[in-house]
Amino acid sequence: MNKFFLVVLLLSFGVSLNSCADEPKTPYQIPENAIELVSGTSGKTWKIAKRYNDGTRMNMAGCFLTYRNTYFPNMTVKDNNDTQKDCGPSLKADWEIIQNKKGHYFIKVTSDQLPELLNIDKNYKFFQITYLSKDSLELKYRHAQFSGQVRSITDLYIQEDIDVPNRNFHNK
Repeated sequence: MNKFFLVVLLLSFGVSLNSCADEPKTPYQIPENAIELVSGTSGKTWKIAKRYNDGTRMNMAGCFLTYRNTYFPNMTVKDNNDTQKDCGPSLKADWEIIQNKKGHYFIKVTSDQLPELLNIDKNYKFFQITYLSKDSLELKYRHAQFSGQVRSITDLYIQEDIDVPNRNFHNK
C-alpha cells in the first residue's frame, strides 16, 4: 500500500510540474506613462545596479560601474562610454517602445553603430521591459558572448543619483 501511494504521489507531482511548464507567462504590462518614466521630461540617466548572465549575478567593476545610459523624450539615447578610460566608443541611437504579438513590451534601439558595437548583423536591438517604475528599469535581452555562446542578460537599471550598496560585490 505504501509503494502504491508513493508511486501515485510521484506521478501526480510529475504531471503537475509538466502542466505548469506549459502555461504561457503573462506579459508584464508597462505603465501608461512608460516613455516619461524612461526618459523623464528632459532626459533621464540610468546606471546598472545589477547584471545577471543566464541567472548568475555578474561583477560590477570597471566600465560597468561608470556606465551611464541617458534616454531623452525626443526618442534618442546615448551612453557615456567614450568619456570613460578604455570603455570604448559611445552609442548614439534612436529608441521606441514596441509590443510584440505575445504582448511583451520592448525598447527597440536603432543605430548604424550597433553592428560594430554589439557584433550583430542588424542596426537594431530589442530589450524586453520586465519592470519599469520612476526609479527602476529592468531589461532582458539575448546576447552572443565573445565565445559565440548566446546568453540571456538581465540588467537592473536605477536612476543615476540612487546609491546601490554592494554593486562591486566580487571585489570587496
